Amino acid sequence: MPLSPAPPRSEPAPYEQVSIDELGSPLAEVTFVVVDLETTGGSPKDSAITEIGAVKVRGGAVLGEFQTLVDPGREIPPYISVLTGITSSMVAAAPRIGTVLPSFLEFARGAVLVAHNAPFDLGFLKAACAENGLLWPVAASVDTAVLARRLLTRDEVPNCKLATLAPHFSATTSPTHRALDDARATVDVLHGLFERLGPLGITSLEELTGLTRQVDPERRRKRHLADAVPRGPGVYLFRGPRDEPLYVGTSSDLRSRVRSYFTAGEQRSRITEMVALAQRVEAISCAHDLEAAVRELRLIAEHKPRYNRRSRFPERALWVRLTEEPFPRLSVVRRVRPGAGVFLGPFPDRSAADAAVAAVHESLPLRQCTTRLSPRVPASACALADMGRCGAPCTGAQSVSEYAAIAAVLRAAVEGDPRALVAPLLERVDRLAAEERYEDAAVLRDRVAVLVRAVRRRQRLESLATVTELVMARPDGDAGWHLSVVRRGRLVAAGGAPRGTSVRGTLARLLTTAETPLGPDGELAASVDETELVLRWMEKPGSRLVELDGVLASPAPGTGAYNAFLHRVETGRTERDPFADGRSLGTRARPERLAAGQGGPARRAPIASPA
Repeated sequence: MPLSPAPPRSEPAPYEQVSIDELGSPLAEVTFVVVDLETTGGSPKDSAITEIGAVKVRGGAVLGEFQTLVDPGREIPPYISVLTGITSSMVAAAPRIGTVLPSFLEFARGAVLVAHNAPFDLGFLKAACAENGLLWPVAASVDTAVLARRLLTRDEVPNCKLATLAPHFSATTSPTHRALDDARATVDVLHGLFERLGPLGITSLEELTGLTRQVDPERRRKRHLADAVPRGPGVYLFRGPRDEPLYVGTSSDLRSRVRSYFTAGEQRSRITEMVALAQRVEAISCAHDLEAAVRELRLIAEHKPRYNRRSRFPERALWVRLTEEPFPRLSVVRRVRPGAGVFLGPFPDRSAADAAVAAVHESLPLRQCTTRLSPRVPASACALADMGRCGAPCTGAQSVSEYAAIAAVLRAAVEGDPRALVAPLLERVDRLAAEERYEDAAVLRDRVAVLVRAVRRRQRLESLATVTELVMARPDGDAGWHLSVVRRGRLVAAGGAPRGTSVRGTLARLLTTAETPLGPDGELAASVDETELVLRWMEKPGSRLVELDGVLASPAPGTGAYNAFLHRVETGRTERDPFADGRSLGTRARPERLAAGQGGPARRAPIASPA
């Protein structure tokens, strides 16, 4: 029987280009749950949820809504009630968050979570799940604030707040700081942003979530700038076309840190622009993290790189000076000169210095006129004398010794005992509060806090700046030691004694090569920032004081008695405005503006508000 012919061999199918829809989840088929929360404050550590609102959408259609008030288990602060309209009485009969969460998680099951400033809302929800023993589902999330930042320009909207974006996209619901209203407004914003994705070729969920992680090709091409950067702690300088320093930074691992500038992890706008200009990276290896931090401060102060914001102008720090005159007065100055009077500070800006001056004048009847007075030449009194706020030394009504006793209170406060200066101020704060003059009491209280912080900072700086020499050691994590030599608050030598080497031998070499700091005109040898860096390094657990030439001690009684007061002031400021954030949510047209078919870097949107 003849064999039947073999079936013809089929030709291999030609390669086919699959569509984007086949590579990912089409946006039109993805279920989104847009959620918004109202809370009693700005952090899940000390605040709780008062309302949850959510809207489930898919393909542009609303599938369902979820809304409930939540009993936070505490009183709702009045300023929150004013902001949201939710009062303690409204939530008295509402369920607790442990009862609400299972229902919400079931409503959102399998969906992509969407929120405006998602870290805020999702952070509260995750914390609530952890507190109630519930598992937080692993799900993708979308932040409409980040999307707006990537897709809109400043010409279109001045910022990316929900209250700005909702009318821009003609939202049918206006944000009202109520959870469901804000969630509905966010849905319209989300759909408006989706309309901007089509020209960019973004049609899948994977492309959407990766939008903020795109790396500009130009940035990627500059990765070779990190090739010669060594490992270990140190300082790096990005240099521009004329070899000028553009940016100075520090890291415990130079190579890893510099490489991160050429990835999607770095999304700050000014850094993106800086990397575009950079032509090379210079790396300076250091013995340990303190030396790296100090070198960074000095390089920033010396070169003032245009892309460094922190500590670019340390010479702009302000001090309050009690002048050396027969009748001393307070003045705000920029330089500390030994023998030129008593100095308090430093202060970061003029408003802080003025607040401290106002607090001192509230406590002490120091003269506020700027003329130079002579005890032998009387002059006419000003209005402050009639108000009892000045002893009128200009008229001869107050002798030099009588006035000196008043000025001595401020001197004693700066040197170590602020009680006589601060106690009358705190009594006045209590008196104003008892009289229900709460705004006046708050203003004075904040001034007192500025004054106490300045006294504390000055005493801490002075305690180290007066020490001729000290040697510190910290474990290096491998049975060795990091060594630092400090003179008058300035780091003058740094090194390391690895495991198995002589610490004393290494230290002898460091002391031999250490510099001798000489400040101009007898000023402090180190900058304020550098001395504070040394103090923080010295106060870390595990630090050892190896040698000391001088006295290292905090003055007594100091400001320790006011720790609770300062804590209350700081806590009160946060509670008064927990959502305050000066960082802009504005968009940028360059360098990350998107054009059709192009990607670009982005940065994470800072949390400015839960709505």
